[in-house]
This record gives sequence, C-alpha cells and structure tokens, in this order.
Amino acid sequence: MGSYDVSDESPERRFRTLFISDVHLGARGSQADLLLDFLRYHDADTIYLVGDIVDGWALKSSWNWPQSHNDLVQKLLRKARKGAKIVYIPGNHDEFLRNYYGTHFGGIDVVENTVHTGVDGKRYLVIHGDIFDLVVQNARWLAHLGDKAYDFAIQMNRFVNFFRRLFKVPYWSLSQWAKQKVKNAVNYIGAFEQALAAEARRYDADGVICGHIHYAVIRDEGGIRYMNCGDWVESCTALVEHDDGRFEIITWADHLQKPAAVPQVAARAA
Repeated sequence: MGSYDVSDESPERRFRTLFISDVHLGARGSQADLLLDFLRYHDADTIYLVGDIVDGWALKSSWNWPQSHNDLVQKLLRKARKGAKIVYIPGNHDEFLRNYYGTHFGGIDVVENTVHTGVDGKRYLVIHGDIFDLVVQNARWLAHLGDKAYDFAIQMNRFVNFFRRLFKVPYWSLSQWAKQKVKNAVNYIGAFEQALAAEARRYDADGVICGHIHYAVIRDEGGIRYMNCGDWVESCTALVEHDDGRFEIITWADHLQKPAAVPQVAARAA
C-alpha cells in the first residue's frame, strides 16, 4: 500500500460518475483500507453510495470501528466539501438511515433511490436492491444467519489464502466457489437480476444500478442494462462511468496493486 503516493488534489483517474456499494463499515470483513486507497487514485464529479456502506447489523452485535473506517468517512466528506455530488442510498445493513430520506449530511444527500442520466441520455434506476430479496423481506432471521455464514466464509478465505500466498498460489475464494456450485445460489442471482430489471421498466428506465448481492457484473437482462457494483468485503469492486458514457467495473486488488477489469465475483444474499 505504501507504494502509492498520489495526493488528494491530483488523483490518477477521474470519472464522470462513481458507484460504490456494500462496504460494510463496522464489520470485521470490511476492506475499508483498500477502498480508501482506491479513492486516493480515483475521483468523480458524482459519487453514488449504493447501500450497505455502514453495517448496522454488525455494529449491534459487536463494536468494530478501526481508524481506516473513520478515515474513509472523512475522505468522502472531504470529497463532498471539494464539490463532488454524493448521493447515499441506504441498504438493509444501514437501514437506520432510511429514517432520514430527503436530508443532507455534510454534503451528502440521503434518498430512497434515484435515477441517474448517462451521457447519452439513457436513464438508470439506482437502488440497493434488498427490497427484491425475499429472504431479507420475509425471513429476517434467515438473512442474519446467512450473514454470519458469509462472514465465516470470508474468514476461512483469508486463512486458506494465507497459506496459498506462502506457496505463491493464486487467490481462491471459498464463497465464490460455493455460490457457483450451489444451484439454488445461481438461481437466486438470476431471479434477483430479473426482479431489478422489471423494477427499472416500471420506472421507464433503460437500466438499473444496484448492489446487495456482492456480485459485480454488467449485462443485459431482457433489454435492460443490469449493473451491479459488487462489494468491498471480498472482491473490492466499483462501477464507473467514463466521460464518454462507457461503464466499467474496476477491481482494486491488493495483490496486484493496480486497477484491472474484474471477472465475476462472489455473491452474497444478505
């Protein structure tokens, strides 16, 4: 991390729009330090925080707020003070902020959802997506159980990959492997994408930008462009819109120490 030396005033890359979701500040699995490093290198005129930025579920069970989490909050507030438009769309883990729709905190607007207009005039519904997760809506206890299981998988990932690094073997994701092998998980992701595409049609939008399932992707779903930001727990991905209107998923990998295109990543249904 120390190899970077780019000041806040002169980030290496600037975009028209930056979309970030599922940072889970307060959870032990949050890689806030990597997002903070990413934001030192990347800036945008508009930044959307697409839910689960703060993990209220984790903070209720045990307080965990290291300095990197505080530094990240301060970083975003500084960007707002310097003129960036920042829009916060709460998710299920930071649902306590849903009581503050329409308010303005330190230059950050809190809204239920919004519509982003691209360079070409196309309209994209921006929404976290948890309201289309039947587990979260109808079986909250099961969602919390799944959240604990995911946290365990992340801890196991780190344990396994510690030894893989010792033997110079590439990173391997236990949770990604499980999601790709379990048919119900694959079906869940497909159903989630279809539901979000249907909601975009209801808004007469051309696409939808969301988070929630920690599965970064850009694809077409029945004529609707579906884009998911991914997460900053495992995959460390962000969605960006270039000045020419092109959308791209970027990963910020600590083992590569450089931005690169990201393949499909692990999903999380909580």
